[in-house]
Amino acid sequence: MQIIRRLSDLGPALLPWREAGQTIALVPTMGALHAGHIALIEAAKAEADRVVASIFVNPLQFNDQSDLARYPRREEADATKLEEAGCDLLWLPTVEQFYPDGFATTISVAGVSERWEGEHRPGHFDGVATVVAKLFVSAMPDVAIFGEKDWQQLAVIRRMAVDLGLPLKIIGHPTVRESDGLAMSSRNALLSAEDRQKAVGLSRSLNDLAGAIVEGAAIAPAIDRCLDQLKANGFGPIDYVAYVDGDSLEPIEAYREGGRLIAAAFLGNVRLIDNISVIPATV
Repeated sequence: MQIIRRLSDLGPALLPWREAGQTIALVPTMGALHAGHIALIEAAKAEADRVVASIFVNPLQFNDQSDLARYPRREEADATKLEEAGCDLLWLPTVEQFYPDGFATTISVAGVSERWEGEHRPGHFDGVATVVAKLFVSAMPDVAIFGEKDWQQLAVIRRMAVDLGLPLKIIGHPTVRESDGLAMSSRNALLSAEDRQKAVGLSRSLNDLAGAIVEGAAIAPAIDRCLDQLKANGFGPIDYVAYVDGDSLEPIEAYREGGRLIAAAFLGNVRLIDNISVIPATV
């Protein structure tokens, strides 16, 4: 596996693949890799001839500088995992390369970014859209793979790619979960042992809520019951639990195809997010 640290070296490293007519998949990450990220690498290998993974802890998408400082960084271990997974190239750009002195341009995606995470993390999606656009322009992949755990982020990126006419395919990969149902996340490593046991309550509460919605429960009271359940399980503050259209992220008031439950809540000092599709159970 090649490791590229300078932006000026990336194009020359990718050129032989392009000249050979090979397709390239990009898997953007912020490191602290887990099995969910490796699933994205596997999906990328199925979609393209060559796989590039990037690791970049993007300061533009952190509205809390203490959160940025605490974000886990494990470059050596991450590189080993990627190589073992069959990744062809690891790209490790620096902050100075991506945001040099005088950097003044950001990308803002209206509408889909404005509620939920956008309300609770001002500027977050501007930072996401900006760095992802820079990743796309620099690597020029044929396809990019993102996890569905960050559902609103995926919606923002899809909207940006369509609006800017970017010539690549965006693929969302289903959330990878621990055996007890907790969505895999780099932030899980920050949970205390006690809170890790409680954390599964988020996915369980969302699944209970999804079942109630499918059965015809009124949305607002059902969400209130979910909030009470989360609080009883030690979560708080709870930023939101909402039933939304999966594309627009606008709230919906009754069960319909394409609806999605999204949630964000604190457990101790760790903020967890999750989402699930609301569909009837299959026999």
